[in-house]
Amino acid sequence: MPTSALHVARTGLEAQDARMRVIANNLANIGTTGFKRDRVDFATLAYQEQRVAGQASTGQTAFAVGLNLGTGVQVQGTSRINTQGTLSRTDNVFDLALDGDGFFQVELPPGGQIGFTRAGNFALANDGTLITSQGYASRDALVGEGTLTLRFGTVSGASFTPDAARAVAAIAVTATDTLATLATKINQASSGAVQAYVADGTSGARLVMKGREGAANGFVLEAAGAGGAAAPGDLSYISWEPATNAGELQTAARDAVFRLDTVERTSSTNRITGLPGWFALNLTATNTGAPTNLSFASNTDAIASVMNDFVAALNDIVSQLADVAAPIGGALGNDPGARELRRDLAGLASRIVMPAAADGEPRTLADLGLALNRDGSFRLDSARLTRSLETSPDAVAAMFTTGISGVFATMDRFARETSFVSDPGSLGGSLKRFETQQAASDERLAKIAEQQDYLRERLTREFTASERRVAASQSTLAFLRQQVDIWSNGDR
Repeated sequence: MPTSALHVARTGLEAQDARMRVIANNLANIGTTGFKRDRVDFATLAYQEQRVAGQASTGQTAFAVGLNLGTGVQVQGTSRINTQGTLSRTDNVFDLALDGDGFFQVELPPGGQIGFTRAGNFALANDGTLITSQGYASRDALVGEGTLTLRFGTVSGASFTPDAARAVAAIAVTATDTLATLATKINQASSGAVQAYVADGTSGARLVMKGREGAANGFVLEAAGAGGAAAPGDLSYISWEPATNAGELQTAARDAVFRLDTVERTSSTNRITGLPGWFALNLTATNTGAPTNLSFASNTDAIASVMNDFVAALNDIVSQLADVAAPIGGALGNDPGARELRRDLAGLASRIVMPAAADGEPRTLADLGLALNRDGSFRLDSARLTRSLETSPDAVAAMFTTGISGVFATMDRFARETSFVSDPGSLGGSLKRFETQQAASDERLAKIAEQQDYLRERLTREFTASERRVAASQSTLAFLRQQVDIWSNGDR
């Protein structure tokens, strides 16, 4: 019975530790687009019947009266909750959201593998695109033997300035290479700097090449064919440089140019980071003469939803703790680790989350609406949360970041403090003590089993010897009876 209680208590504490870590991870990703929260699934282990020794059967059953004892709880796994979250307006024409079931299908670099995601924060890249004007009969048409050289640099009008710091890609083309295999070789030789593929259009198959975004990522193609005129079947047919073939360049590689607060700036990508206020811009189109005004709106519903989930998770822990740590009948009713966890939970709302918060700004979980009921359970004080969001929205948002301070850091620290095995008064100390006691009990049980085997063997030997002695006595008795009968018959 004591061993069973220790095992049940240990499994319950380990399960709650896993739940706390999953909750902390969910809180850390509150601002992650498309993030789906996780949930720990538990399984109650089978019950076992322990009969009371010497107890008579009842009148209603054919078995002795016993106790049904649970064997603990086990973490069955972590499941992802794919329910739809709160939709936010971004004013980016390329940002999309799925209303209902489904996923975006995206192409993952390198290799173009297909992936699926719910995150719809897309951006437009300003890369260089080159489409050969010469058409081929099909993607399987031979391009000719020779060497194709790919040089990187800056394209400006009809001029090209090579970048001496970047390596030149020399591609060996065999006589059996087609337009499709050439595109594959270009992708491999450029190490992802150029993406080439074959487009089947109304005028035949054409080689399309796209460079990375940024003015310094332009390129030219130099072809040295095996001989002959520049015609289909000769590699020089697809060479390109801006001075003579400018018409083939569909989009020149260039930097994004924008003006923020009257200051002109440039960027090699259409996603601008490192701006004042720690915000980022996704440039999607030009707006010359019609500047865009930036405005911000708070998404308070998401924070309220997270706090509701947080309160529900805490109440699950409080409910299970109340069962296993009940003063009467609880397996951990007199355990110091369980009492310490109960005290820590009672003081969780007043724990300081943001020690560097300014006067008047929220700094505790109570400022986020976490309130304690008289029975030890939690509730969400929506009025206080709303007041904090209205007076200090930036400070509330900062509490949900992944820095050294905040809700995530506080819950992570809370989980670590309760898991310290070196502290005998913590939950981890209780787990360590239970494991030690269980190991000692297992050792004692093993010793008892060994003694039982020895006793069984000794009793078996003694019983065998007794059987032999009884058999000998029976033989002697039969002989004496035979002699008595002979004597009796001789006297007649």
